[in-house]
Order: sequence, then C-alpha cells, then structure tokens
Amino acid sequence: MAAEQRHPGNAVFGLGNAPAGTPGPPAAGGGYVPLPAVAPGPSRNPFLIILVVALALLAGVNLYLVLALKQVYEQSSSKQADELNLLTRRLDSSDERYAQLRAQFEVTSEKLGMTQQELGRARALAANIQQQQKQAVQQLNQAIAQKASAEQVNQVQADANTKIGGLSNDISGLNKKLGDTNDALTGAKGELSGAIARTHDELVALAHRTDRDYFEFNLNRGAQQKVGNLQARLEKTNTKKNVYTLDLFFDDKRTVRKDQALDSPVFFYMQGASSALELVVNKLDKQSVSGYVSTPKGFFPNTASVLQARPGS
Repeated sequence: MAAEQRHPGNAVFGLGNAPAGTPGPPAAGGGYVPLPAVAPGPSRNPFLIILVVALALLAGVNLYLVLALKQVYEQSSSKQADELNLLTRRLDSSDERYAQLRAQFEVTSEKLGMTQQELGRARALAANIQQQQKQAVQQLNQAIAQKASAEQVNQVQADANTKIGGLSNDISGLNKKLGDTNDALTGAKGELSGAIARTHDELVALAHRTDRDYFEFNLNRGAQQKVGNLQARLEKTNTKKNVYTLDLFFDDKRTVRKDQALDSPVFFYMQGASSALELVVNKLDKQSVSGYVSTPKGFFPNTASVLQARPGS
C-alpha cells in the first residue's frame, strides 16, 4: 500500500505526482526516502474538442442565417408597401378619369336631349317593322298556296301593299330620326370641342348661346376663393408646360386636380346638380390663374353669373 501513497505536498496544492526516484521527505536517521512511481493521469479526448468547435460553428451559421432572413423579410415588406401605395395612387387617378369621362358623356346627352328610353323605342319600332313585314309575306304565301281566287289574291296583295307602304313610311321616318340623331351627335361633338371661352367676351357669348350659368374667378397662389357652394385654392402653376394644380372643396370633401392643362375643361359632380359642373382656366402665370365655372341653370341662385354681374355685356 505504500506504493500507492501520494506526496503530501502534491495532495495539498493539487500538483501532479513527482516522477519515480524523486527524493521524498527526510528520514529519521538522515537522508531521503524515495517516492514511489505513480502512473500518469488520462489525457484530454480530441473528439470532444472537435465536437465543441463544430457546435460553435453551427451556432454561428444559424445566427448568420437568422439575420439574413430578417433582412430579406424587411426588404420584402418595404417593397410590398411601396407597391401597395403605387396601386392606391393609380386607383385614385382611375377614379378621377372615370368621373371626367362620365361627366363628358352626361353633358353630351344633355345637349342632345336624347335619353336611353328614346333609343329603346327606336329599337322596338325597328323590330315591330320587321315582324309586320314577315307576317305580310306569310299571308301572301298562304293565299297562293291555297289557290285562292284571283279576287282574294288581289285583296291579300292590296292589303300587303298597304301594310308594306305604311311600313316604308315608318322606315323613312326612322331613317330620318336616325339622320337627325347623327346630325345632333356631329353638332354636339363640334360644340363640345369648341365650347371653351378664352376671353370675357367669348364667355358672354357662350352664356347667351347655352342654357347654363357661368361664373368667372381669379385665383392667386395659396389663396382660396368661393364660387357659390364651391371653393377653390391654387397650389402651383407651370408656365413652361401651361399646367396648374388646384384643390376643390365641395360636399364636405377635398378634391385635388393635378397638372391640368390650360383651356381644358375639368368636370366634377356636386350633390343636387342635374349634370356635371365644368371648370376652365384660360389664363395662367407664375402666381395666379383665372377662368370660369359652368353649372346647370340656377344651381348657384345666390351668386351673380357673368351675365348678371355685367348686365350690359
């Protein structure tokens, strides 16, 4: 058992055992007692070190992937938000364009004095004419097939001729009405394309010629002016391109008309109006614009129109 004992100093300070043959503590009679040989302790396992390093690398790779995925997600979210904003702006622009087209159509219908009901009656009349023609031909064929007497055939033929003559008159009337409609469409097209007043005198003449009220205005940049129940504010102008941007306030809402061209009508609707309102800017400079607003007759009863403001014009 003496060979398995450790040196007392090694046990206290945690040092390794001394190699074999190292002098031990002094003996009682003088000299040193040699220490017994002790087997070396077990060495560290290299596989454990490799495993620790691999786990550390794996944790670093996972952290890198998480950060990369987070960055990709943020970029994708930002891109989707930009696309949504772009689609929203395009939708607003489409709504404004639809309102202008609808307003132009209603103005055209109003000037023509035609309604969808009249067009339906014209179609029904044409269908009725075709049906009557078909019935007359069938009656004539039946009379011939039954070998009726010459008098009966003549009678049927006379009736058929009378009906066909009446139908011809109806067709002529229908063709005349369609021709009048085409002429009215042509006239309305010309009137719409040329019904823009560029001076005060032209506006007075236009007011005498049409069944609408016209109100002149002059807007300074940043200022707001009221015309009847409508308020307008000029935001900016571009004299090089002859365009302007203004805000319209009506029916408890604000509408922006951006980059509108000079001498080009801007159509919009207000509650209670029988047809669209029309705004035209015919003069433009760096700080102001001027023009007029056209409304259905009597829509702004408490506001003096261009004829009422200058009765002698």
